[in-house]
Amino acid sequence: MNTLVNGLKNRTLPELKVGDTAKIERRITSRDLFLFAHASGNLNPLNIPQMDEQNEVTHSVVAPSMWIGSLISSVLGNILPGPGTLYRSQDFEFLGYAHVGDLLKIEVTLIEKGDSPKAVFQTTVTLADGRCIASGKATVDAPTESVFFEANSLPGLLLDEHDHFTRLIEEAKKLPPMATAVVCPDDSNSMSGTYLAMAEGLINPILIGNQKNIELAAKEAGVDISQLEIINIPDSKMAAAKAVELVHQNKVNAIMKGNLHSDELLSQVVKKEGGLRTQRRISHVFVLNVASMSHPLFITDAAINIAPDLATKVDIVQNAIDLAHACGIDKPYVAIVSAVETVSFNIPSSMDAAILAKMADRGQITGAYVDGPLAMDNAIDMGAAITKHLSSAVAGKAEILVVPNLEAGNMLAKQLTFISHAQPAGLVIGAKVPIMLTSRADNERARLASCALAQLFHVYRKKGHASFHLNQDSQ
Repeated sequence: MNTLVNGLKNRTLPELKVGDTAKIERRITSRDLFLFAHASGNLNPLNIPQMDEQNEVTHSVVAPSMWIGSLISSVLGNILPGPGTLYRSQDFEFLGYAHVGDLLKIEVTLIEKGDSPKAVFQTTVTLADGRCIASGKATVDAPTESVFFEANSLPGLLLDEHDHFTRLIEEAKKLPPMATAVVCPDDSNSMSGTYLAMAEGLINPILIGNQKNIELAAKEAGVDISQLEIINIPDSKMAAAKAVELVHQNKVNAIMKGNLHSDELLSQVVKKEGGLRTQRRISHVFVLNVASMSHPLFITDAAINIAPDLATKVDIVQNAIDLAHACGIDKPYVAIVSAVETVSFNIPSSMDAAILAKMADRGQITGAYVDGPLAMDNAIDMGAAITKHLSSAVAGKAEILVVPNLEAGNMLAKQLTFISHAQPAGLVIGAKVPIMLTSRADNERARLASCALAQLFHVYRKKGHASFHLNQDSQ
């Protein structure tokens, strides 16, 4: 066998001997068949697993014969002869069927060496009990030079790849650019994100901070800011105060955080005198593009209110609903999340959730379907909701997750971002203007999406309705 710990080594034609053999084993999974259906376009229902609420296959699905045949190439290309092998032809006789869960044995045996570089292999695929389900011959061009390939990992695959941010950004680009105070864009990341948002027509930035550092950041990012207004204020706290002042002077309609701590910016926003407070409590909403979900996922509050009381949660919920409206979702599904889906006197968040749900029933929270308490699984997974026999308009459909406290929300949002590879954006709302509270770890696309959210929210507050409608799955 030519597989090595750190890579793959081939066998050249002169090294091959008639009778040489190699084999692998492969157990069939539902994922294999879903991926083959996507790659081939073969949507034969006999070959596509149907799942029940326990995420189990509901019938004996047949593995496509050509998928089984394709496994031969992994032996020829990886082991015998190995890297450098090219197909000339392959024939098959399919003698039986395989199903999800079956263990397959795939084997190739050299039966003929022709004129260089021709080599002919007998190919078979058998079940664990020895029954042959595929037999044929493969004619290949065997490698003539020794090759060793370092082990390379293929990129991970997600079966679903929904892209909600592109739609939101495209809708925002249809609107006039928004005058935006950018506070301390004095590193390459925040500068390039600011410039990209301007180039895409989302914002007209006013840069506030240490002018020398801002210009150095622009040079490092390779962007030209010679035509942009720069207000030279070296102190980051005073730069944040200047951004708030520009709001009061009606010179900007939004604020974007650059390379400074969130507390430095928010301390100026929440000041009782001269800040940007409104009658609504200020809160933060993460908006995540989760590739496997058919809609954007909103999580709140994961950045500002550490341990919100019930009154604060009312504003947190309404703020998130308003942002969902601005993103074209007419009546979002809001799950007030707890550790359980029933009210427990020992879990305060479950009691808050029940009260918030009843307040929505009575019109004290408006514009959404609201229910709670719901646990994370049955909030977003219909199968889990059905299994637990939940009678709820929201269970299994949640678009907004309202978490018990900042710690839970922050861990959830970052788990989805760094483990599940969701794309994050976010916005602070409840102030006089939307605030883009991007993380210093956010990339340019996250900053661009956050600008789009701010622009859409600004128009929503101004007009009282969204500028477009996002198609929701039929409920």
